Amino acid sequence: MPCRSEKMEGQVVGGMFRLFRNRLPRLRAGPPQDNRGEAVKEPERAQELCLPNFAGGQHFFEYLLVVSLKKKRSGDDYEPTITYQFPKRENLLRGQQEEEERLLGAIPLFCFPDGNEWAPLTEYPRETFSFVLTNVDGSRKIGYCRRLLPAGRGPRLPKVYCIISCIGCFGLFSKILDEVEKRHQISMAVIYPFMQGLREAAFPAPGKTVTLKSFIPDSGTEFISLTRPLDSHLEHVDFSSLLQCLRFEQILQIFASAVLERKIIFLAEGLSTLSQCIHAAAALLYPFSWAHTYIPVVPESLLATVCCPTPFMVGVQMRFRQEVMDSPMEEVLLVNLCEGTFLMSVGDEKDILPPKLQEDILDSLSQGSDLQTSEQINEHVSGPFVQFFVKTVGHYASYIKREANGQGHFQERAFCKALTSKTNRRFVKKFVKTQLFSLFIQEAEKSKNPPAGYFQQKILEYEEQKKQKKSREKTVK
Repeated sequence: MPCRSEKMEGQVVGGMFRLFRNRLPRLRAGPPQDNRGEAVKEPERAQELCLPNFAGGQHFFEYLLVVSLKKKRSGDDYEPTITYQFPKRENLLRGQQEEEERLLGAIPLFCFPDGNEWAPLTEYPRETFSFVLTNVDGSRKIGYCRRLLPAGRGPRLPKVYCIISCIGCFGLFSKILDEVEKRHQISMAVIYPFMQGLREAAFPAPGKTVTLKSFIPDSGTEFISLTRPLDSHLEHVDFSSLLQCLRFEQILQIFASAVLERKIIFLAEGLSTLSQCIHAAAALLYPFSWAHTYIPVVPESLLATVCCPTPFMVGVQMRFRQEVMDSPMEEVLLVNLCEGTFLMSVGDEKDILPPKLQEDILDSLSQGSDLQTSEQINEHVSGPFVQFFVKTVGHYASYIKREANGQGHFQERAFCKALTSKTNRRFVKKFVKTQLFSLFIQEAEKSKNPPAGYFQQKILEYEEQKKQKKSREKTVK
């Protein structure tokens, strides 16, 4: 049964996965690089959204790979294999070469997470998706993928163009993949000069644009503008699929489970729906970040992940439903995105969040009947959850006591006591024990000033509203 929100062509945003040390090397951001060649900076363009907030000057990407399906020597199955790599790195030290081999060895599995049972096709809807490999030291490599049928006639197998980067800016890399696909239709040889020019260009500072000059046979010279968003926690998210699959009340229960770092499994038929929904669910935790196992599309060979005793948020294709149901699992929320139901739950999901704040979230979500653009939908869905955290933990900065050297120490007990609502205080006492909150507060303790981001802006707005309310109440008295 197809999912209600299944899209034939869409962005599949995927997978943060903490690989074991013997699977993936230590990952590093590339060194700063100056603009060279044909790269030209332009004035500031319209604001977009981007995650995370990297400084300008880095390489756009580290590798462009083509991953193809090759038939195994025995049997009828196919195995994803890297058939093209740019750039080819030479003169690497032994340790660097081993790191590269481990990294490149892990990537094909995530380019074809849906198994090795393929047959040549005459039609195949292209898919744009991404995955994130997170090493045990917390460093990340992001793979931006475009899966499509190569040019030709007759049955053939799909291939994946995969750009590996340490930079998280999904909208921008989707545009780059559009350019790669356009050149792929002509010749692989046309892709090389475009990617070489891109590699020599510095990643722009927030809000700025880099323009690349590129020649295409029979079309002439083209100018391609790539704009860096100013800020954001939503550029990598599309809440539409989540809204089509689930009711507001169900989304709220998933959020509540995630806030307490429980095990959550999403089931769906297609990669697009699965990945979009799980990524949207994780984005509801902003300004906090899910720090546990996170695989929006679990490759078939990693299905044992659902038996993991630690928290996880994973997506599994519906054909593996019975295998998941038969696995030994405890305290799991199992979400069927195709039917909009919970197949398994702990049972207390409706009682985790303070009742009044639950009502506030549901009231806000129900008021978005005239939304049209994806940006409007994203802001409308995310906003009430950001306000939830503003109301419950937005006063955190006032309870970080600083030493003379600037190092901060969070005053947890006083922080919790500051909440006047008993139900809010009861929830926060549980929340402060999570890794979500611990990692957030550790960063705040290191910083002398609160980060000037979207969350801090909403905190200031909320505090100003409270001041105005008190002022009005005094005037009335």
